Parts: sequence; C-alpha cells; structure tokens
Amino acid sequence: MRLKDKVAIITGAGAGIGRATALRFAEEGASLLIADILDTEIQSAAAEVAALGAKVATVTGDISDENIARKISETALANFGKIDILVNNAANFTTASVEDATVEQWRKVLDINVIGTALVAKHAIPSLKASGKGSIVNVSSTSAIMAQHNFATYNTSKGAILSMTICTALDLAPFNVRVNSICPGCVYTSATEREWTRMGLTKEAWTAIAAEEHMLKRVGEAREIANAILFFASDEASFITGAHLMVDGGRVAK
Repeated sequence: MRLKDKVAIITGAGAGIGRATALRFAEEGASLLIADILDTEIQSAAAEVAALGAKVATVTGDISDENIARKISETALANFGKIDILVNNAANFTTASVEDATVEQWRKVLDINVIGTALVAKHAIPSLKASGKGSIVNVSSTSAIMAQHNFATYNTSKGAILSMTICTALDLAPFNVRVNSICPGCVYTSATEREWTRMGLTKEAWTAIAAEEHMLKRVGEAREIANAILFFASDEASFITGAHLMVDGGRVAK
C-alpha cells in the first residue's frame, strides 16, 4: 500500500475529484481527514471511506473562514496525531468575464480558491514540516493557462494556484515538504453538471463538445485525476516538487 501509515487531509471531498481521491487514498492505506462545505455529502463520503476499512474524520465548513481552515488541521491532529499529506481540492466555480463580474463574484472565487487554499495550507504546514517528507497537492486546472470565454474569474483563481504552488515549493524545500499541482481537463463532476445545465445542454451534448477539446476525444473520470494526485502524494514522487501536471487528455497540448 502506497500510503500505509500516512495521514492525509483532503478538502472538497464530498463529491467529484475530492471524493474519488479520498477513496483512492483509503484503498492505499491512508487515514483521512476529509472536509467539505456540504455536510450531507461529506458524511456520505466518510461512510464510503470507512467501508474500505480506513480511519476517517470529517470537518464541515467554508475554507475561506480561517476558523474552519484551522479546525481542519486541528481535527486531523486530534484524531491521528500527525499530517503527512494535504490535498487542496475545494473550489468555487464562479465564471464571468472581467466586464461582467461583480465585486461579490470576484471576492467569492478568490476567497475560496486562493485565500482558502492558502489558509488550509498555512495551518497544516507545521505538521507537514514535522513529518520529514510531507506532500501538498494543489488541484488547479487547465483553465489556469487557457483563454476561455467568460471564465476570467475562475481562470484567474486557478492561475494563482500555480503561482502559489511554486512559491510554497521553494519555501518548504528545506523541510523536505514537496508541493505540486494537478491541472485536470474536463472531468465529469457535479460542477460540470451545473455547467451543462447552465448552458442549457444535455449531458450528451456537453460531452460531445467537451470531448472535441481533448486529443483523446473524451471527458475524464474523477478517479483518473485521483490516480495522479495519489502519485504526487506518494513517495514515488519523492524527487518532484514545484511541478504542474496536466491530466487533461491532451487538451492543453492540442
């Protein structure tokens, strides 16, 4: 098992990529603190994780609230005594152009995607340093480096994650804490379901459009992204830090 005796925090673990990652980590022997803003979803995810035989604790709340960000690490330490891995996956999917976005929209997406991510990391870092070989995996997006119509708010926030990743990797390298980011392409999640609904499309119609953006001519599955996160989190990636991995079916390269 690649994560035997490891303790991992995963934010945004109630659904989609976060939930798939929690299940993969459980399969690989990790103990888990999983967090989400939606209590019903996080409790359901916890039940699935526990069914795989993994130890699991939960926190419900908004990571842009520093009290919640702090509570995530405190709860992990209270239950498991250490933190080895942090997966920053929680995100807000506000999309709008610079021309159309309101101040409230900007604040929401930046508060959660940038400041919230930083706050969760801030409170986990002392324990990650103590582990001697900690790992942070930030979930960014291909949107961080692509131009997309009416996506300036979301894309800006995900671009900031890439900058945060390399700066934090440099700061934490002396403590043997690795920091990397994953950039998924189009993946089936509750967020993409909201997107095709917003666009007035069926799942089939949205899939046909999205698949054409990728060399592999299909949309990804959450578990495929989770596998990449697992690699970065594990000791198999022990000589990788400050890296951004496109897990995108060739979307960016195309």
